[in-house]
Amino acid sequence: MPSNKSVSDAPIVQFTNCRILRDHQLQREDLWVREGKILNPEKLFFDEKGSADVQLDCKNSIIAPGFIDVQINGGFGVDFSLATDDFKSGIDLVSQKILSHGVTSFCPTLVTSPPSVYHQVLPQISVRNGGAHGAGVLGAHLEGPFISKEKKGAHPEHCLRTFEAGAFQDLLATYGSLDCVQIVTLAPEMRRSSEVIQQLTKRGICVSLGHSVANLSQAEEAVQHGATFITHLFNAMLPFHHRDPGIVGLLTSDKIPAGRRVFYGMISDGIHTNPAALRIAHRAHPKGLVLVTDAIAGMGLAPGRHTLGQQVVEIDGLNTYIAGTKTLSGSVATMDTCVRHFQEATGCSVETALEAASLHPAQLLGIEHKKGTLNYDSDADFVMLNDSLYVQATYIAGEEVWRQDVSGM
Repeated sequence: MPSNKSVSDAPIVQFTNCRILRDHQLQREDLWVREGKILNPEKLFFDEKGSADVQLDCKNSIIAPGFIDVQINGGFGVDFSLATDDFKSGIDLVSQKILSHGVTSFCPTLVTSPPSVYHQVLPQISVRNGGAHGAGVLGAHLEGPFISKEKKGAHPEHCLRTFEAGAFQDLLATYGSLDCVQIVTLAPEMRRSSEVIQQLTKRGICVSLGHSVANLSQAEEAVQHGATFITHLFNAMLPFHHRDPGIVGLLTSDKIPAGRRVFYGMISDGIHTNPAALRIAHRAHPKGLVLVTDAIAGMGLAPGRHTLGQQVVEIDGLNTYIAGTKTLSGSVATMDTCVRHFQEATGCSVETALEAASLHPAQLLGIEHKKGTLNYDSDADFVMLNDSLYVQATYIAGEEVWRQDVSGM
């Protein structure tokens, strides 16, 4: 058997008998992995005269890129908006547990909080690769406090802020640091928001529009200044109106700069968005849809009282409310559940449902050259699923990090 040693001593793993999601299609091909990357088998055969060291029979499973959750507030009793001394162990716990949902990387999300919380929590979040220890951390998503009082949702009103003179300095003072920040959600109708959007975008931070009463022209202006995302479409924004569709109108706006795509998050849990609204959004702008869980600390726990930052929330079945109200506050849905619900509600293809949780969030964050696809040389972060889109195993950098009990397979 020809040797692989000429190029690398690392073992080559060949996943056989599978359908892999590549170029928007499920293709009956093998998947080759070496040193945490997807390998081009043609180069291996012809340039290196190499072959696989290990073959794994996938038993006709689907292999899709690992899911990326860009809006998750916590889970399993951990709340990312609570400043604790052992905050890092909370991140570790959530990143470990969401492997079973097929999530291979995520953005820990903080809801509107006092500056002291940002100052304490943000230095404890560091961007890191995933592995057996858990899903990778892509950076924080700061949802608020620069949002609209009228559309605050589950965010505490006493912590909301507006942009004062020297708006960007004001934002820096509030957060303390932007070192590990990947996304900032703000309301674009706020005075001085344009300069803030430009400054954040210049630093490579994704600006998302949400918790807002912006009209369409304010939303379009924000996009022209660099905003590229909409936080949980339909939720916490003006409802669609035919004379002024508000932020929702960005889905079919003709004022988006050439070459720019606006993405939008959807909480596809069957509660936050009626299936008909999910279908409308998807049909209007399919390439921009990004599935998010918006999961809170109560995800994975029994119904009852839990927290979301400064608020107490109550879980009743799949509904989560601010205690004593009927205001929805995040979800307890898992990412694989959102993928299945999205596919069922829209009747879209399996490929489309899987890309909404992998390729689209990667494109949003500008990391599609290494995450969100199974292209050659990209990171070997992937999920193995059955035909009903239930997760069977999760791999990060080509290593198995979670597998469903064989008894359940």
